[in-house]
Amino acid sequence: MIDVHTHVLWGLDDGAKTRDDSLAMLRMAADSGTTGMVASPHANLQFKYDAALVDDRIADLTAATGGVPTLYRGCDFHLSLENIQDALRAPSKYTIHRGPYLLVEFADIFIPPTTDDVFRQFLDRGVIPVLTHPERNPILQDHLARVGQWVEMGCLAQVTAQSLTDRFGKAAQRAAWQLLRDNLVHVIASDAHDTVHRPPRLDSARAILTREFGPHTAALLLDRNPEALVAGMPAILPETRQRTTERRWYEFWR
Repeated sequence: MIDVHTHVLWGLDDGAKTRDDSLAMLRMAADSGTTGMVASPHANLQFKYDAALVDDRIADLTAATGGVPTLYRGCDFHLSLENIQDALRAPSKYTIHRGPYLLVEFADIFIPPTTDDVFRQFLDRGVIPVLTHPERNPILQDHLARVGQWVEMGCLAQVTAQSLTDRFGKAAQRAAWQLLRDNLVHVIASDAHDTVHRPPRLDSARAILTREFGPHTAALLLDRNPEALVAGMPAILPETRQRTTERRWYEFWR
């Protein structure tokens, strides 16, 4: 499995606090079946994103672990004006493994009315927003149709593994399952911050998805699509939307 959204790098945001914390998270991830992780520290008003420092810490941890699991650079990107302008100038600074995919997190209390226009600007530049944990956003929980509209526009959606249970509350759990039933989820990721409360584990989510939707869907959301995001290749939606979405991605990349 590949985990496309983690806060595994120490001292950069509200994730791992120390280098030992980072190493413990990496061991836990590897032991539970994760072979690759995107290190995606926040870029927001509280935490300044430093791509060079991210690269340095990835190199340090890779040397310490022998590259198990493999680490890739990413960013948990917030839609501030400064961030948007910088990402439009230099998108590979923020995207997953310098490819086309950009993890985008909304604030809990406000979604800018210009969001559609911003997403169109990114898509026109070949940057594909990946909506991180929309099921946990209090605004979107009551307006999941907006997620569908953004997916139709060309964005992707990522649900948190622990949202499949009630770790983030019943509202997030209900929203996660509704998005899955509506075939609006491309990837499941841990959004790991530590080894206790928000661990870097995807194995439990795999078991749940396999039980509810079968092994093909579990593999799509935890293996194939995450691998596509790291490789900069098209990702698809499962079941009823798969054929339409697949045509769109191949048109987009042609």
